[in-house]
Amino acid sequence: MGKKKQAAKKAAAENGISTEMYQAQKAANQATDAIADVMTPEDNVGDRHPRPDYPRYRVRPGHPIVLADLDPNESNAYQNKKDAEQELERQRQRLQELQARLFAEQKQSLLIVLQAIDTGGKDGTIKSVFQGVNPQGCQVWSFKQPSVEELNHDFLWRYHQRTPGRGMIAIFNRSHYEDVLVTRVKQLVPEQIWRGRYQLINEFEHMLALNHITVLKFFLHISKDEQKRRLESRLAEPDKRWKFSINDVKERLLWDDYQIAFQDALNSCSTEYAPWYAIPANKKWYRNLVVARTIADTLESMNPQYPAEPPGLNEIVIPD
Repeated sequence: MGKKKQAAKKAAAENGISTEMYQAQKAANQATDAIADVMTPEDNVGDRHPRPDYPRYRVRPGHPIVLADLDPNESNAYQNKKDAEQELERQRQRLQELQARLFAEQKQSLLIVLQAIDTGGKDGTIKSVFQGVNPQGCQVWSFKQPSVEELNHDFLWRYHQRTPGRGMIAIFNRSHYEDVLVTRVKQLVPEQIWRGRYQLINEFEHMLALNHITVLKFFLHISKDEQKRRLESRLAEPDKRWKFSINDVKERLLWDDYQIAFQDALNSCSTEYAPWYAIPANKKWYRNLVVARTIADTLESMNPQYPAEPPGLNEIVIPD
């Protein structure tokens, strides 16, 4: 027996598991470490000090955040929308090129999760950031109240069906996190149920990551005053009234409860393999820029490649 096999057998015995199980766990740990490297893209794209400074918004495991301490008006070194326009367009161009490579490669995929309080800007973020992205390789899924069939399955069932296939980008406009947000705030399930879901979500996202689905999550953080302004805007402008729901007013009364629920979800479920970013989102133009740069750098860190061309193409002559 070789030295490596002997060491594996000894380690397995010390941990009370089979050698095969030990080797499987070791392989999974090594894969997780590789994924974690991808998820710090600033280390891999040749720009340790990116502008905007998106790494500062990453929720780091073991370093819990307090949402009340985060300024939703922040805009880093950018003063106004015009100041950010050129950089946003550059990031969109990067996204288009990297998405084309991802789609052609057909080996890995990207899942983007967007969560926010009502009027937080999920729809606007999608519309702005993904301008020009080939719709063949990008799908948006919005999750509303679950159907009877969905309720008859585990809470992750309906989300798993919408995760991206290889080569695809999927965007979750709301997501599996609703089952530790709405269900908690409205007391739809007992605390022991929703609290246990944090671990299940982490395990679910770990499984996705080990199966070549990069998971990138954004919480769009707005202030209560900004939400009021946006709701009033929907009432004041006829072409926005279709967005307004009386339920938004009822949900606003639960603002503090939702802030606590969001904070706990971010702190419990931001991992090295599937990080959360808490994005200042009062200024829509800055929100869009930070999200676009973070996604573009993460895609570049994933390093999708066009497939190698088949041999003999230079000798092919297209007949008249």
